[in-house]
Amino acid sequence: MLRPCAHGAAKYGIDRAEWRAHLCGLCLGLRDGHGQLARATTNVDAIVLSMLTEAQLSGDVERTTAGRCALRGMQRASVATADSPGVQLATTASLLLASAKIRDHVADGDARALARTPMAKAASRWAGQAQDSAQRIGLDVESLVAALGAQTQLEAAALVGANQTRVSESLAASPLWREAMSNDAEPLAWTTAPTQLCASEFFAHTAVLAGRPDNVDAMRSAGWQFGRIAHLADAVQDFEQDQARGRFNPLAATGTSMPQAYDLLRESNARLRDAVAAAELDEVPTVRWMLLDPLRAVLGRLGRGIGAGIAHSCNVSRHTNEAGDAVVPQMLDLVTPQAHLPGNRRPTRRPGIGESLTLILGAYCTGYACCADHTRPCSGERKDAWIKRCDCSGCSDGGCGGCCDSCSCDCCGCDCSC
Repeated sequence: MLRPCAHGAAKYGIDRAEWRAHLCGLCLGLRDGHGQLARATTNVDAIVLSMLTEAQLSGDVERTTAGRCALRGMQRASVATADSPGVQLATTASLLLASAKIRDHVADGDARALARTPMAKAASRWAGQAQDSAQRIGLDVESLVAALGAQTQLEAAALVGANQTRVSESLAASPLWREAMSNDAEPLAWTTAPTQLCASEFFAHTAVLAGRPDNVDAMRSAGWQFGRIAHLADAVQDFEQDQARGRFNPLAATGTSMPQAYDLLRESNARLRDAVAAAELDEVPTVRWMLLDPLRAVLGRLGRGIGAGIAHSCNVSRHTNEAGDAVVPQMLDLVTPQAHLPGNRRPTRRPGIGESLTLILGAYCTGYACCADHTRPCSGERKDAWIKRCDCSGCSDGGCGGCCDSCSCDCCGCDCSC
């Protein structure tokens, strides 16, 4: 999910090989600690844990020279040390998540009958190795294993709209988990909770390993939002394929429309950025380049895939102007009228043709799904087209510097004030 843009590295004055340094460090950490086969579990997104740990450390970070590798064109490279705390945390996450993913494939029947037994054995071995790795860095993974184990039960509960899943005491101790499992929570929250809990605890432990206890709560909140983004982004991308193959998809199972899912993604992204800012990491160049900008790019790609009309159909009752008055009246979801609006609040009336056209064309502010297209503070007025492409959000240099024009890829996350 996290694909940093080379143009962004130049903008922040970062060597673009820094991303590879963390990736290769993770791969070598898996090899050194758990054997050659464990390198197959390398999770590209897990390197954010190594990066976040380093971002909170004071002083220079340690690097080592890795040998020649075919994936680097048989070149040597300066990489993160395999025994560094951040790399050890990333290896734990890679092993645990790979184990859960393989078990899901076996449970869904994706694997051939002859392959299921060896795949199940590999999953069990990697889960055990993840627990051993976690012990070395002081991370308690009991609640994470319990959460991943409860995923199937929670998905079944979401299908019938009644959460009767019994959880272990380690899960009940988490306030975030209790909130997600409360009677007032939406069924969609039940299905995303295991991913969110794992991400939140891994993010929080970056602060522990870096010796920054004051950042633990902020990083746990950031991880909780990151987990929801990862889960919902996957659900949006796989929606049609899951429907065709009869697989569980949290959006279809809970009756969540694409506009609602996109609105939740925007909301989580905003809350994640707030949490990173609370930890005073939003100005660290590597955090912006390897985490914040790629997440914005993910939302941009999903928004283009969903379509402008869909992305602009959402509840607007929570958006107000500086005086505290609602910008526009609450609107109906035009794409899927039968679906709930966020918060299970149904509209009091169906919009007329004129309102529907202006809503689709973006004349009104329609929630997190389109606020990036509007002036700040949001007054409902749209930005110029070239500013919309930049998704500008508060740099001090007064211009994009040509980044968007020179970037031919779709991952450029321009973050500048235009």
